[in-house]
Amino acid sequence: MKKTLVIFMTLLLVLVVGACSSQETKTTSKASSETAKGESKVQKIIVGTGTQFPNVCFIDKDGKLTGYDVELVRKIDEKLPEYEFEFKTMEFSNLLLSLETNKIDFIAHQMEVNEERQKKFLFNEEPYNVFPLHVTINKNNNDIHSIKDLKGKKAIVSATSNSAVFLEKYNKENNAGIEIVYAGNGPDSTINQIKTGRADATITTPFSVDFNNDAVDAQQKVVGEPLLNSKVYFLLRKDEPPLQKRIDKAIVELKKEGVVSELSKKWLGADYTVNF
Repeated sequence: MKKTLVIFMTLLLVLVVGACSSQETKTTSKASSETAKGESKVQKIIVGTGTQFPNVCFIDKDGKLTGYDVELVRKIDEKLPEYEFEFKTMEFSNLLLSLETNKIDFIAHQMEVNEERQKKFLFNEEPYNVFPLHVTINKNNNDIHSIKDLKGKKAIVSATSNSAVFLEKYNKENNAGIEIVYAGNGPDSTINQIKTGRADATITTPFSVDFNNDAVDAQQKVVGEPLLNSKVYFLLRKDEPPLQKRIDKAIVELKKEGVVSELSKKWLGADYTVNF
């Protein structure tokens, strides 16, 4: 009788342990399945940006990609759990082609609206700051006071930038006689050409001038009234309305929370979000 009872208890223990092990396996399998399922819902988004735009998108002294646009995108990413944003850096002149050929999903580089871009691409609807463009010259130049003084002068801008688009259009419509050249790297950079007098002016923002003066002694100053004070957006492909809407929703929330304003003050030196 005692032997029978021992055998019965042993069999019962084996059954209980086996059931628990089976249940644990099922639970683990279900958790793994749910994790895999959750991960499959997260869509990777490649964000195109640059490394040469002071205070907007640049590499800091520690080798980190940062700046106003970069940090704002990171804040937007935190608001959108269904997406995972990853930066891809390149020359500004390559951004539009990379977007058009699906190498990136949207551009974060202080993109202003112009007709050419509107025909090919999709802007998000909620601007995240304004972009004041000024004539910028060497600090020792006392002959140029506005864009009207650029006749017969050499102005350097980045190809495909809104500064270039604006200047090309102004030159044509006003028969302004401005010699437009396009920036390269190294000795041909805008900073070096303005500093050495090989170019007379560029078209840029006060916050870029302040940064360059502090960082590399660019010896620049802005003159005249703003040529443009346009709103800035992210630029997407035409087939991306769902992403566009989610980005807009996140920007609206971040504005209400004061995050966009604080980022503007930190990186651009003032609240450039107040003119909406």
